[in-house]
Amino acid sequence: MTVTGRGGSAVADPESADTRSPGDSGLLLEVRGVRKAFPGVVALDDVRFALKRGTVHALMGENGAGKSTLMKIIAGVYTPDEGELLIRGRPMQLRGPIDAQRNGIAMIHQELNLMPYMTVAENIWIGREPHNRFGLIDHAEMSRQTRTLFEELGMDIDAEVEVRHLSIANRQMVEIAKAISYDPDVLIMDEPTSVLTEHEVERLFRIIRDLKAKGKGIVYITHKMSELADIADELSVFRDGCYVGTHAASEVTRDEIIHMMVGREITQMFPKETVPIGEVVLAVQDLGVDGVFDGVSFDVRAGEIVGMAGLIGSGRSNVAEALFGVVPATRGTICINGQAVVVDAPATAMKHGVAFLTEDRKDTGCFLMLDVLSNMESAVLTQRYVKAGFVERGALAKVCREMATTLRVKTPGMDEAIENLSGGNQQKVLIGRWLLTHPRVLILDEPTRGIDVGAKAEIHRLVGKLAGKGVAVLMISSELPEVLGMCDRVIVMHEGRMTGIVDRAHADQATIMDLASR
Repeated sequence: MTVTGRGGSAVADPESADTRSPGDSGLLLEVRGVRKAFPGVVALDDVRFALKRGTVHALMGENGAGKSTLMKIIAGVYTPDEGELLIRGRPMQLRGPIDAQRNGIAMIHQELNLMPYMTVAENIWIGREPHNRFGLIDHAEMSRQTRTLFEELGMDIDAEVEVRHLSIANRQMVEIAKAISYDPDVLIMDEPTSVLTEHEVERLFRIIRDLKAKGKGIVYITHKMSELADIADELSVFRDGCYVGTHAASEVTRDEIIHMMVGREITQMFPKETVPIGEVVLAVQDLGVDGVFDGVSFDVRAGEIVGMAGLIGSGRSNVAEALFGVVPATRGTICINGQAVVVDAPATAMKHGVAFLTEDRKDTGCFLMLDVLSNMESAVLTQRYVKAGFVERGALAKVCREMATTLRVKTPGMDEAIENLSGGNQQKVLIGRWLLTHPRVLILDEPTRGIDVGAKAEIHRLVGKLAGKGVAVLMISSELPEVLGMCDRVIVMHEGRMTGIVDRAHADQATIMDLASR
């Protein structure tokens, strides 16, 4: 049932059980002339978009191009200032996410929104829990429904485990399963593979193809060009909040897409430079954390970029956390510049010139309530900008602004709350934070997660320049092209142990995946 809203357009009735009867239009979803502004910035300006039944429509653009804002309008999170939204040919004004769900729209957000101290099953069915004859939540039935859902989707995740104990990748898979459990006609996926390995990506693509075969429409936001040929039927490009164009995915080249996105040529994605390799800066011997990983030994030299690859659960991020003192190692030795160091806390690691970009910017990276400047300056606030007990605010703000310009952070100003920035721009701020420390050892865990293609090339170039200045870089990435393109050697892990170290000259995807699966 619908009621008439302001201006005479149809509005979803919040009391209606389902308003998903098909309209006359051949489109599942259409956006016309939408505009959305926030204080200090116009996020969308006269944009349009259309989604056909049984198709995957990729949405491309740099961070801050307006992709996520448009999807949040479609999902009922934001209300447009101008323009209209049509669902199955009928104009709709969505009063919120529940309205969108009722009209067959579900969204998997780029930032994970699960409740960490609740079980997987409780997260998936929250607000829709099955009840027993006494009116109480039937936890056994809820677990059964979750296991059935996971079996259909080919997921191997314990329904009873609390979400906080899951890896970032498995949390993403739970988010995907939760959205699919609504049986939506329109499923919006915002960077769904940013934390997934190739195995999980293949599984997700199988799920997407099954949904297409059922006539569902998928809106797929991604920065990974390689995914377009595998999954997309059409693509639309946005730039600076404006619509650029729509094309069949098979009819445009990678270079043409990049040019539409950034308005300039990207000549080299992996600008690997040959630089002198110096003495060992970081040496790790038989490192381990009880019950997590064991027997990890490697070194990183000045000017060297060493990659770390492996499937989900291999222990890559755990090694990084031990090196930075987030979860201190329980055995083994860490030497920095030839000196044995007990890294018992992040402050100790920073004192010895170690910087660490975490993979989870929302939970362990950003201070979401603080502004961009406060987030960027936090790692150097007491290091080199304090004189006679006073912070040199002007000098500190100047270098932060310069770093934000270098990384092309899109923000109304340095006083903008970082939670208002897109995920990719948040990532740039965090990278800038650690680059400002001028580290001896730079540990990057998924450094280009959620970063657009133009910024990826810039970050790769910055990392290369740091290596050229003698910084020892440890780069963890789920993107094998990034590891192979940037690294001098690649450490491969499987289930908490090292399975090999491969030199750049002998590294290829087949070799890495073979070692990662042993």
